[in-house]
Amino acid sequence: MKFTWKRFARRTHYWASLFVALPLLVVIGTGILLLLKKEFTWIQPETIKGSSKLPGIGFEEIYNAAASVKVAAITSWDDIERLDVRASKGVVKVKSHNGWEVQVDLATGEVLQTAYRRSDLVESIHDGSFFHPSVKLWIFLPSAVVLLLMLFTGLYLFAFPLIAKRRRKRS
Repeated sequence: MKFTWKRFARRTHYWASLFVALPLLVVIGTGILLLLKKEFTWIQPETIKGSSKLPGIGFEEIYNAAASVKVAAITSWDDIERLDVRASKGVVKVKSHNGWEVQVDLATGEVLQTAYRRSDLVESIHDGSFFHPSVKLWIFLPSAVVLLLMLFTGLYLFAFPLIAKRRRKRS
């Protein structure tokens, strides 16, 4: 059997689609959710504006305000995953390791909102790290490379008939 690029492209495109189907479905589904995270508070809580853009409290007051919220389960600084300071909105978002977000007014130290934040979970599913750290590198990365190969073979399969048609018209 003689090697042809057309046959290679078709076979590669055909079999590669089986390999990338499930990871691609996960990436597309979670990607859509991440695109909509600001639209739905179920995914990511809305940022509440504080009373002033000028900070009037320190880290200790931020910690005390966040620790006062029972569902956040903050008993030490080790329970806090991150502080997200939004100075332009006068608020600091305190994210605990259990997924709860406490928004604290930067001027008064008042708790403005407490809500569960799912966007980080959705992001970890999106990049594959949710399943296992090696899934990111051994499933999702190869799937992305194969998908790129499928893009090239698909473009070739699309362009090949057009090029052949032009050649026939010229001759």
